[in-house]
Amino acid sequence: MTIPASITRRYVSEKAARFTESVIREMTREALKHGAVNLSQGFPDFAAPENIKRAAQEAIEADINQYAITWGAPDFRRAIAEKTKWYLGLDVDPETEITVTCGSTEAMIAAMMATVDRGEEVVIFEPFYENYAPDAILSDARPRYVSLRAPDWSFDRDELRAAFNERTKAIIICNPNNPTGKVFTREELEFVSRLCIEHDALCFTDEIYEHIIYPRKGKEVNHVSMAQIEGMRERTVVVNSMSKTYSVTGWRVGYCIAPPTITNAIRKVHDFLTVGAAAPLQAAGAYALRLPPVYYEGLQREYERRRAMLLPTLEAAGFRVFAPDGAYYIMTDITSFGFSDDVAFTRYLVREIGVACVPGSSFYSDAAGANGGRQQVRFCFCKQDATLQAAAQRLMKLKTV
Repeated sequence: MTIPASITRRYVSEKAARFTESVIREMTREALKHGAVNLSQGFPDFAAPENIKRAAQEAIEADINQYAITWGAPDFRRAIAEKTKWYLGLDVDPETEITVTCGSTEAMIAAMMATVDRGEEVVIFEPFYENYAPDAILSDARPRYVSLRAPDWSFDRDELRAAFNERTKAIIICNPNNPTGKVFTREELEFVSRLCIEHDALCFTDEIYEHIIYPRKGKEVNHVSMAQIEGMRERTVVVNSMSKTYSVTGWRVGYCIAPPTITNAIRKVHDFLTVGAAAPLQAAGAYALRLPPVYYEGLQREYERRRAMLLPTLEAAGFRVFAPDGAYYIMTDITSFGFSDDVAFTRYLVREIGVACVPGSSFYSDAAGANGGRQQVRFCFCKQDATLQAAAQRLMKLKTV
């Protein structure tokens, strides 16, 4: 069915016309269509922990199947506060500073819609997780982009300072970063904090990969939350989720931590966006967040092992690899393969080689620009050993390209 352009212009909002559907999720569909190994979308293809699944089953059997309190079941909010205390050292009031949402995706858009007014600006580091730019548009904000530059994904401090002005409402930080794997240092966060305080701006900090970091010899790698930085507790919204830490991306249970006044606004927006997250999964979440530190140590070791499987494979296949310090993605440079751009390369890779990844340009504001990711692609390694081994076998075909 062909729809006239005049109809499209009349019935599709200007906001919706300014961004496309998720490229990441599109690549998963392409992988299914062509029978490719899916190293594109960041979901584990291995089982979630048995004890966490059992907690969800027991909650359903116990008939925890009706609405929870809109902003989160009390026990789940208490568990979030307890974990935040032991991990970040922050005292959080579960009654006034926590909102449970349908995934971290809703947490971010609810926080932005609750705090940002039309015409205000939001600073975004790029390459960025693809939701952030549409979130800014849907919040009536104007995004301002600041580059993270390979190979270490550092930012130019003068460029960042120039992005702040009297219209700046907030900055978004993903730490550890998707898609680059960058882990911001305390010194970098302190520089950002000084700009936020100087311009009376907020910080939305996406910390869903907080436990997935890779210490290196000669390089200190630690997760530091912006809320831990002096002067930032009262102006930071921490966004988090069960998805990555507990391998339950399909549960869609997230949360945000913010000062009471901001939390009150977030709760109002959240109430009319989704009403609330699934009640039995919040009960299971309360169990998961109370797991001992040994769980998180094991999680880190397992992802470090998977990272060590995929990195040499990509290098041997001909990619220039940017080794991540955190999260479970690897950004690469494809210049050596001679393709015109990342989209052409990913199309070839999924159809002819049988491996799906994400074109780098989907993480940039100007895909056609000089720094638009046209020679970059992203792989994820949150997969079973067999999946990574199958991908390795197929990727070796690239050596003949």
